[in-house]
Amino acid sequence: MQDNQIISSFTESINESNEFSKEAFGNEFMWGVAMASFQNEGAWNSNGKGESIWDKFSNKKHKIKDKQNAKIACDFYNRFEEDILIAKSLNFNAFRFSISWTRILPNGIGSVNQAGLEFYHQLIDCCLENGLEPCVTLYHWDLPQILEDRGGWTNREVIGWFSDYCEVVTREFASKVKFWMVLNEPAGFTGLGYMTGYHAPGRMGMGNFLPAIHHATMCQAEGGRIIRRNVPDAVIGTTFSCSFVEPLTDKPADIKAAQRTDALLNRLFLEPTLGMGYPVEDLPFLKKMTKKYVQEGDLAKLAFDFDFIGLQNYFKVVVKNAWWMPYLGATEVKPQHRNVTDLTHIGWEISPDGMCQILEQMAQYEGIKQIIITENGAAFEDVFHEDQIHDVDRIRFYESYLQHILKAKQNGIKVNGYMAWTLTDNFEWTEGYTPRFGLVHIDFETQKRTLKNSAKWFRAFLD
Repeated sequence: MQDNQIISSFTESINESNEFSKEAFGNEFMWGVAMASFQNEGAWNSNGKGESIWDKFSNKKHKIKDKQNAKIACDFYNRFEEDILIAKSLNFNAFRFSISWTRILPNGIGSVNQAGLEFYHQLIDCCLENGLEPCVTLYHWDLPQILEDRGGWTNREVIGWFSDYCEVVTREFASKVKFWMVLNEPAGFTGLGYMTGYHAPGRMGMGNFLPAIHHATMCQAEGGRIIRRNVPDAVIGTTFSCSFVEPLTDKPADIKAAQRTDALLNRLFLEPTLGMGYPVEDLPFLKKMTKKYVQEGDLAKLAFDFDFIGLQNYFKVVVKNAWWMPYLGATEVKPQHRNVTDLTHIGWEISPDGMCQILEQMAQYEGIKQIIITENGAAFEDVFHEDQIHDVDRIRFYESYLQHILKAKQNGIKVNGYMAWTLTDNFEWTEGYTPRFGLVHIDFETQKRTLKNSAKWFRAFLD
């Protein structure tokens, strides 16, 4: 089937009706793509950049599949103009990226690397020149290793370190950047990095997890306050990876297990931000954190009035009671064990209804002014055929999730933007380069970019 026939088959219903179209989302709806510095930039030690925790972690044995690393990644550092032009050609109007802390402050604190600032000036200018709103994430997991050596997120001094970094960046780019996000998925980098050890810096245990939770939550609010002070007319958010949690059965034990899991995955960082405090009632282990790490006056500083909340959703989670699981008393029932066959290449359940459900859940909080989907996407095994990638499954994924987002919007939920993860295939943390989430295929040996049919679908949809 030819490329235009592929696109036509998926847009036929759009042409027949306005029920599912770009216009149905409204003229003010933001359409973007999202990426992260460590996963895309490469140039890991170029022009004065310091070492991050992921630079060190990804060079340890048995941490990354196939012994891969991100020293070159997508070479975005040298090819950003090409990628910005691709995003423009696909009719997106926003480009979300993160700033590498160690590219700005190689030692984590102290002297500023002017070459790092200049790179981001060029990137931001390129976005603006091509009609793309630059949307900056201040922290997307790449803590300076030199600060990790001093305790990282477990050290209360990180609040000051992060504040100094935020001051430098927001003052530097205040005249050019309007949309800001403070943290990317704090539950992810604290849980995977400081509890399970699966991600950088590879630390494990409650003794690391609990202080990291509190210090990240403090930084989340403080970062918002710094942006508000330094950037006139800023639109400020922070992002959470959230999944709708379902109990496996209607047994009371499973329902309670789902409540605890929801508190851990979805509420742990959100509710303090909204001035509700930590969900201690559902997660009693947090009592130790509040006694040991929460100092006088901290609880009042956890809250910040964000202009939007960034929701990052990929799948829903089904759990059952598990008395043998420490702290949580719950365990996930994987989709493969529930006879679910609609999965991505890496085994994630495709559940667009879960997107609508988590949006409805988020909308129950009065303190959330608006929601922007700051990440959503899927990895599939892409195969070239006649120099094209007919990624039909990815097109179906995006179409189904967007339909459920539109449904939520039409039901009155204030969701005002969507950012696809991601523009180009990139370094997917411990999974290396195997999972391909991009709308654009990258040959990591030659760095050649090839539009997948999902990219062309977006171009047609957003035209």
